[in-house]
Amino acid sequence: MSTQSFSEQEKIRREKLQKLRAAGIDPYPAPLFPVSHYSADIKTRFTEETKEAFAQVSLAGRIMSINDKGKVFFIKIQDQQGLFQLYVKRDELYPGEDKSQWDVLVKHGLDLGDFIGVTGYVFITKTGETSLHTQTLTLLAKSLKPLPVVKRDEEGNVFDEVTDPEFKYRQRYVDLVINASVKETFIKRTKLVNSIREFLNAQGALEVDTPVLQSIPGGAAARPFVTHHNALDVPFYLRIANELYLKRLIVGGFDWVYEFSRNFRNEGMDRTHNPEFTVLEFYVAYKDYFWMMETTEQLLEKAAIDVNGTTEATIGDKNISFKAPYARVSIYDAIKEHTGFDVSNLTEEGLRDVCAKLGIHTDKTMGKGKLIDEIFGEKCEAHYIQPTFIIDYPIEMSPLTKKHREKEGLVERFELMVNGKEIANAYSELNDPVEQRSRFEEQAKLMERGDEEAMYIDYDFLRALEYGMPPTSGIGFGIDRLVMLLTGQPSIQDVLFFPQMRPEKQD
Repeated sequence: MSTQSFSEQEKIRREKLQKLRAAGIDPYPAPLFPVSHYSADIKTRFTEETKEAFAQVSLAGRIMSINDKGKVFFIKIQDQQGLFQLYVKRDELYPGEDKSQWDVLVKHGLDLGDFIGVTGYVFITKTGETSLHTQTLTLLAKSLKPLPVVKRDEEGNVFDEVTDPEFKYRQRYVDLVINASVKETFIKRTKLVNSIREFLNAQGALEVDTPVLQSIPGGAAARPFVTHHNALDVPFYLRIANELYLKRLIVGGFDWVYEFSRNFRNEGMDRTHNPEFTVLEFYVAYKDYFWMMETTEQLLEKAAIDVNGTTEATIGDKNISFKAPYARVSIYDAIKEHTGFDVSNLTEEGLRDVCAKLGIHTDKTMGKGKLIDEIFGEKCEAHYIQPTFIIDYPIEMSPLTKKHREKEGLVERFELMVNGKEIANAYSELNDPVEQRSRFEEQAKLMERGDEEAMYIDYDFLRALEYGMPPTSGIGFGIDRLVMLLTGQPSIQDVLFFPQMRPEKQD
């Protein structure tokens, strides 16, 4: 059995906790506290002309600084909008002769990190700071762990900023409190999702839900997480994509469906990959990948403006423009430009030779599609910083995609590359059930060779196609990567509230 050890600060706070209780002060009272205003709203709206509207204000938040002036305290609290100063005077808070509550609660009981609720009226101090003249103060929650101290000067410069990723990602709840820019990143994430929803809903698209637990992990080439359904006594998979279920809905008569889905892939972790991630997929009847490219440009241009007020985004030293139109380059042309090799007519063995000459590792499980994907990923992807549609993929790379209407051996597919990474993947969808069965069977052969990312045969999806699916175009957006671009974050872990991490060792 482990014994919890406390730092000196933690011991002192626990002693204060007991003293508060002994004085009849509940450090964790009933949750109702009627908040009437928030910090930024007050600062924006308060003037001499509007002060009557702020004659009785109720605020709540976390204490971020305490300036003890004896019988007067200046306390800054942080609510969801930012910091706000409280002017707390002993003789006004406790006008009677008994000042014991002042000593126990305010002078000796409060710490940085505590939550308090206050009421009073707004005024401007002699130094020009909008503040609350506090008339009542209630302790709402005692903080038993001290926050890391992050100092800021009057110009807003930050000192002793907490940047350790291990701390930030594991204790995101603290990171959000002490780093205002982190909260702004996640506010922008919500703005992005809302912007996309507005765009799709305005077009008449229907938002839907599809299963997370699936008997067949379909819709992408990826290694799934496996679980077990006890009641049915069968294995299930966490979804790697929602594509095949959304296309079933197109079969069922919906013309445009979309879903923001949490997907799971049992693969590596790095700056652009997390095992659990968010994808937007949508499918539209009677459209093709040319239409989808134009729609993608419109959607991203709107989203960039809604999130940042401009079509421009900065990440590191790169300026990226989401203003349409975007360049279009075939995957074969991209490989030829950046490697010097024309791989458009090569066999599997020929592709292996090219990989060897380029220093790209291969193994026997890789078929033509995987080899071409490796060449593009290793030697070409990083060159596409501005939004670029990489189009017209070989059929071996795209088992769910319709054959190109003009180019033999290719399919109508694009991937959108931005800042050297794939942001979206789209097709003119394959709706021929006979050909789809054949493509699945080719994937099964790759699985037999040991390719853990090859697609399973989904017989129910084939049955759905046999009932007839209209010509359809579909796309999947990596929402996490898009958030990275629009917020200038270098790592996917910086745009996830709680990224996956190795379990923390317990003492």
